[in-house]
Amino acid sequence: MKFGVVVFPGSNCDADAVYVLEKLLGQQVVRLWHKDHDLQGVDFIVLPGGFSFGDYLRSGAIARFSPIMQEIIQFAENGGYVLGICNGFQVLTEAGLLPGALLHNENRKFICRNIHMKAQTNNSLITAQINPERALKIPIAHGEGNYFAEPDVLKSINDNNQVLFRYCDEAGNITADANPNGSIENIAGVCNIKRNVFGFMPHPERASDSLVGNEDGLAIFESILSLVKA
Repeated sequence: MKFGVVVFPGSNCDADAVYVLEKLLGQQVVRLWHKDHDLQGVDFIVLPGGFSFGDYLRSGAIARFSPIMQEIIQFAENGGYVLGICNGFQVLTEAGLLPGALLHNENRKFICRNIHMKAQTNNSLITAQINPERALKIPIAHGEGNYFAEPDVLKSINDNNQVLFRYCDEAGNITADANPNGSIENIAGVCNIKRNVFGFMPHPERASDSLVGNEDGLAIFESILSLVKA
């Protein structure tokens, strides 16, 4: 697959995403500057974590208007695969490509630590190869990761099986204590109704190399690559 990793002013996880996809998984990767209009024929777009435009106004609110987002919205509407990680998730909700919104963490503090989450569906490219009983240990690093959706939107998300991951404890139990930021129903990530746009707050690219002592994040990237291995 050919991946495009978008770089906004303030992105700081783009190099991590490129490293995992290119160096660890042997995929072709190009960097896409936020002012570009040429997606260079990519098959899959990643919006990485960071602090696009300094998180002014709201996280992702300015990046949503970057020139490249016109192309990404069209790409997604045509069925192209798009993944937003952390700040990238925020950008996708701001752009209307994913339902809901990311609010300030319930404790109003920036949180940077390992959490656990588990897949809630196998009906998505992101989670297709992940054991739903497996609790993945993945780091988070965000101040606005509190996922929220209005009751009717939340019902639609659940009815249509769009929840990708929920926060859980190490044993896989989905409890209030395992919720790091106050996200409604412990939701850590969702997809769109067409199941080609994905977003979540945890950082699998920071947990994909034996050098950091944690490779749980590789399960997500390997699930993506099942598309070309099938």
